[in-house]
Amino acid sequence: MNPPPAKRFKPCPGPPRGLGLGPGWERRLEQQRRSLPIHQARPRLLSHLRLLDSAIIIGETGSGKTTQVPQYLYEAGVGRQGIIAVTQPRRVAAISLAARVSEEKTTKLGSLVGYTVRFEDITCNETKIKFLTDGMLLREAIGDPLLRRYSVAVLDEAHERTVHTDVLFGVVKAAQRKRRELNKAPLKVIIMSATMDVDLFSEYFNRAPVLYLEGRQHPIQIFYTKSSQSDYLHAALVSIFQIHQEAPASHDILVFLTGQEEIEAMSRTCREISKQLPSDSAAMWVIPLYASLPHLQQLRVFQAAHKGCRKVILSTNIAETSITIPGIKYVVDSGMVKAKRYNPESGLEVLAVQRISKAQAWQRAGRAGREDRGLCYRLYTEEEFEKLLDMTVPEIQRCNLASVVLQLLALRVPNILTFDFMSKPSPGAVRAAVEQLHLLGAVERQDNQIHLTLLGKKMSAFPLEPRLSKTILLSQDFHCTEEILTIVSLLSVDSVLYSPPAKREEVQAARTKYTSSEGDHITLLNIYRAFKNVSGHKEWCRENFVNSRNMNMVSEVRHQLRNICGKLGMRFESSRSDTGNIRRCLAHSMFLTTAELQLDGTYVTLDSRQLVAIHPSSVLFHCKPACVLYNELVHTSRRYMRDLCLVDPEWLYEAAPEYFRRKLKGGKG
Repeated sequence: MNPPPAKRFKPCPGPPRGLGLGPGWERRLEQQRRSLPIHQARPRLLSHLRLLDSAIIIGETGSGKTTQVPQYLYEAGVGRQGIIAVTQPRRVAAISLAARVSEEKTTKLGSLVGYTVRFEDITCNETKIKFLTDGMLLREAIGDPLLRRYSVAVLDEAHERTVHTDVLFGVVKAAQRKRRELNKAPLKVIIMSATMDVDLFSEYFNRAPVLYLEGRQHPIQIFYTKSSQSDYLHAALVSIFQIHQEAPASHDILVFLTGQEEIEAMSRTCREISKQLPSDSAAMWVIPLYASLPHLQQLRVFQAAHKGCRKVILSTNIAETSITIPGIKYVVDSGMVKAKRYNPESGLEVLAVQRISKAQAWQRAGRAGREDRGLCYRLYTEEEFEKLLDMTVPEIQRCNLASVVLQLLALRVPNILTFDFMSKPSPGAVRAAVEQLHLLGAVERQDNQIHLTLLGKKMSAFPLEPRLSKTILLSQDFHCTEEILTIVSLLSVDSVLYSPPAKREEVQAARTKYTSSEGDHITLLNIYRAFKNVSGHKEWCRENFVNSRNMNMVSEVRHQLRNICGKLGMRFESSRSDTGNIRRCLAHSMFLTTAELQLDGTYVTLDSRQLVAIHPSSVLFHCKPACVLYNELVHTSRRYMRDLCLVDPEWLYEAAPEYFRRKLKGGKG
């Protein structure tokens, strides 16, 4: 069924101008706002949004919808009786957009305009426009399912279909309906997307009208490889320097890669090669961009390079739609993305590099045509492009749903299987999630209904995976809450260690004094303690190949988690040098991700009997412990366990006797 006829708004001509602070900067900000494609549509857009309970706004990145729609609503008094929430899939976008809008409103960030992301809340009682990750709005809904603080919920980047966004669709739809039934102040729901495939959104939100905003897109020339590339990283490197040698220095390059480690390694390689180029070559400014990068580091992508210097941005798919980077003339698309895939039958969740969809490919190419004609180099053949899926499979249909089910139960959803998902996950995936939560002691069955236990309610208070939440809650019983808070915080951010291949021996020598034969968790704990002992000294971090930015983020996360523990009335004890208690605590909460050594020297997961291996980065790589637990599986050439800890099989029996009686080879009958 097609959605109702869409209203089409014409853009005004002329590209937006880059701004620099200085005399008259407020005037220039206002001029830039007026130059955005959305500005000419403002009166008609507002006249529709005043009357509609729900609306779908379609507009490409660069049209101005994300920064301007919330301001238009506030300036026109629409929804001013409450807060205007604007959700983003990623913290990078939520923070940078809040900063931009507060600048345009000439107010201090955190006053009229603020943001809330995991472990950081920059808002106050006066905040009226609030950018937040979709996960944070979900957490607020647990405390208030009607979202009474909000008058407008703007769900941006809806086409990305993250698991939190999909759950949020159902939550805001239910809140809107219940507020209407209870004669409460209405909740206006606005869905914003960069995709033209809107039938699903419109149908789901009761045939909500679709309003189209024309963006400013210049022609883009697409180039494919003549043959399939076995090594996309090498192909990307060759492409970067080919462009660098031939194109004017003012033309910046955006390269799409898959993750932090890959990006950091490529950054170092690019810098090293650029130093060896002839003296008459343009300088190269290489900037990494990924979600866990600290905010100030992320902001560098918006800065203009010096004259005669080319900006090369190496990014994850964060730059596909969430942010618009000025000056991009060339896009190099690896055709790959890192995503989680979960098989409910085997119980195996693997973080793997996989092919993007056609929709993602076009989004990436579009980054090159924002300000002028652009070029996109796809590191795959045209035949390979034609075989790509049209749309990305929604995350909710390919992930472990344990966190989702825990959230829905905390939201007091009566029947998870009948929850109003836009794209329903398989019943098998839901049942597998319930079974996991049952094994963790988070849920119980009463009168054919699933309910949270007291432990489950406490677990839902943490913005963490259920098994990590339980680890913290159990730490009291093992008298090691301080150490577990540190370990969980270390597991909640990207790696705090970096290991340059060219300095392998130096890295090993530096790490030896912190390495624990009990595994990566205790090794990381030792490194964190040493980091604190030197007060995070940058020189110490450099000498020990520790990422100081990520380590400081660990401290912030730990502080927030400790606050939650305090609110739950937990005791804060330290096990000091007793690491056995720490490992027992981990075994009692993370027993679902464990593996045992086989007679032939391989490892098999205890839960699903899948063949796995110890990752080369682990301190246990050259060891053969009988039983280990791991934090995640990464699939490259084989399935690797990352972040391992030595555990005793007896502890697993203690944690879940019935479960392991079935699972452990040669277990007790």
